[in-house]
Order: sequence, then structure tokens, then C-alpha cells
Amino acid sequence: MLSGSKRYIATGELGKATDTLDSTGKVTDEKPYDKITQEDIEGVLQKFTGNIMQVPPLYSALKKDGQRLSTLMKRGEAVEARPARLVTVYSISLLRFQPPLFTLDVECGGGFYIRSLVNDIGKELSSCANVLELTRTKQGPFTLEEHALPEDRWTIDDITQALQHCPSLLPEESAFKKPKSEKSSDQVLSYEYITLSETKREEDAIKTL
Repeated sequence: MLSGSKRYIATGELGKATDTLDSTGKVTDEKPYDKITQEDIEGVLQKFTGNIMQVPPLYSALKKDGQRLSTLMKRGEAVEARPARLVTVYSISLLRFQPPLFTLDVECGGGFYIRSLVNDIGKELSSCANVLELTRTKQGPFTLEEHALPEDRWTIDDITQALQHCPSLLPEESAFKKPKSEKSSDQVLSYEYITLSETKREEDAIKTL
């Protein structure tokens, strides 16, 4: 379910670098940005298209000895930077530039970190930058606009109907024989492991942003 390309709308802030590469972290550096123009940013973006090498953030879901790097960092343990790895950017464009903020539309492959991208863009501009806001708008065939379920429709029947489009999430019928009179919503309730396992997988995926 989480395979395929991803698409994000990301807002970066020029002039500040943090230890987490986003606005939640501790500021580690500040540099001027007043001479950076929209043309400068658009020119830099060309360097981050296609197959590129990227260093993952230290605060990430990547693991060392079975533990997340982010967990080790929060404990104050020393963590070495991971080597750069090959990632793919299918498209990237600048949507808005209102100094010190700039907003990007990025479609990328798996293992790509928007935080690292924004950090690297800041360096390329002879400044620094961190992620202020981040929204995933696409995951594989699913888009936020077409497939997100409004909160007022978070009912078991609506969720059951949505699951029919994801057969890989449903158990084999032979393993869970139910009377024909039983409602589909009752069947979903009896398959607790579906929501538990898939929710955990989704949480792990989100932590790689």
C-alpha cells in the first residue's frame, strides 16, 4: 500500500539550520539570506532532479543496532552520519517565494527525505534552511485530494467501503467464514489485526519524512 512515488508540498525557512532539519529542532546555525532571489532558488532546484545522492537526517527512522537513530539522539548518544545514498526526484518546482519562506512541490521515490533536501538547498544558496511545514499529497496511486476521507465520514461503514479498494489488506475469506447475513462493518470489526498492523506500518512510513 505504501509503495510507489510520493509527493509533498514543503515550506522551508531560509537563514536557520536546526539539529532535526525542521522547525521542531534546536537552532544550530544562522546565516544571511537577504540576497537570495527566486531565480537563485529555481536555478538550484535543477541540481536536485533525477537520481541524486542524499545524506539521511540523524533524526530519522533509520536504525542502528535495532534502535531508531532519532531515539539514540534524544538520549544524547553519539550517532555517526549515515553515508549518502542514491534517491530519485521525479519532479521539483518552486510554488512560492516570500523571504525567508519558500514552498516546493516535490515528487520523489522511496527513502527520500524532504528535510535533507531543504537543508541541502540552503547550503547550495550559501545560506541554510529548515523545514517549516510539510504535507504529503500523494502516495502511490492515492492522492490527498481524491482519496482522503473527511473527518465527518470516519464511520465504520465508510471505512469498510474504502477497504474494498485495497484487497491486499483483507484476510482470505476461507480463513474467516462469516454468515451471509452479517454486515460488512461487523466483519471489519472482527478483523482487528488489519487496522493494528497497517496502522503501525503507516506510522513507521510517516516517520521517514
